[in-house]
Amino acid sequence: MNRYWTMSGKPIGAWPDAETFALRDGPIPTPTAGQALTRTIYISLDPYQWGYKRRGADVPGVPCHARTVAQIVESRMDGFAAGDFVFNINGWAEYGLMGEGVARPTYMIPRKLDPSQGRISQAVGVLGMLGLTAYAGMVLMGEPRPGETAVVSAASGGVGQIAGQLARLRGARVVGIAGREEKCRFVVDELHFDACVSHLSPTFANDLRAECPAGVDVYFENVGGAVFDAVLPLFNKGARMTICGLISHYGDAAGTDARAALMKRGENVFVERGVTVHDLFVGYFVESHHDAFLREMAPWVASGEVKYREDIRQGIENVPTCFAEMLRGDNFGKMLVQVSADKTR
Repeated sequence: MNRYWTMSGKPIGAWPDAETFALRDGPIPTPTAGQALTRTIYISLDPYQWGYKRRGADVPGVPCHARTVAQIVESRMDGFAAGDFVFNINGWAEYGLMGEGVARPTYMIPRKLDPSQGRISQAVGVLGMLGLTAYAGMVLMGEPRPGETAVVSAASGGVGQIAGQLARLRGARVVGIAGREEKCRFVVDELHFDACVSHLSPTFANDLRAECPAGVDVYFENVGGAVFDAVLPLFNKGARMTICGLISHYGDAAGTDARAALMKRGENVFVERGVTVHDLFVGYFVESHHDAFLREMAPWVASGEVKYREDIRQGIENVPTCFAEMLRGDNFGKMLVQVSADKTR
């Protein structure tokens, strides 16, 4: 049987709880011409998935959406064979189909993975969409320059840790914002940011100002809320801001436009200092930059020049609990749930 998590059909609150999802059993699907059956190994848990669920893109009876790393069990799909490891979209399920007629976001294109180029789990992290997200938002939009100051919120998270290291590799002074003290130590000691401040500190805004004596030239926004408010007065003239996510607002009441509210709060500063604000959607960069990004990033990861921390939990039965932890920021690194054996490790 194929175990999978689906929406329970009960009213959805601001944040997920024990009643939000239901674990179901169903038959393992059979591939038809142009399709392949895949067994999920890793499920990627990311903040954007809560938006899918709250706006009704995930419906009761079908697996909740998620990017996955899987292994092909049976293939009737040209170019893919049994045993191949792939990036695909099985969602919160033990098995899934890919190929013709299988619904997916257009930019989440299944691809074969080469275990010799890095851990296959990294295909949903530093060597996948998260890495490309960081690359597009920091390098292509933020354009950090030597001597500038770049600030990254959620700096120990799946995207933030990559974005900060990319800014460092381009010569910027990098300041991270994280939560617990151990996360801040990791950001400085392991990722080699120049500094990291905790948003949990009662003196957070002053702490951030002290670590940015020359102001802020590039800001990679993952959080919003009080974190954005602390960065706002520090922007220099000509600064660039990339809005990747606003996780502190994902539980806002339905119909609330968090980005519009953020832009209104920052309007005077943005205009007076000529701050450019970019909205980041990684799908716009897959066709144009994914291959070039991998050619640049893979050697850095292999050599250790770019480090990447994963928080891998075990068991499909634990997916909703891990998802809620990730949304609260209780994870440490890129959150994954492993649901079957990874034969490459």
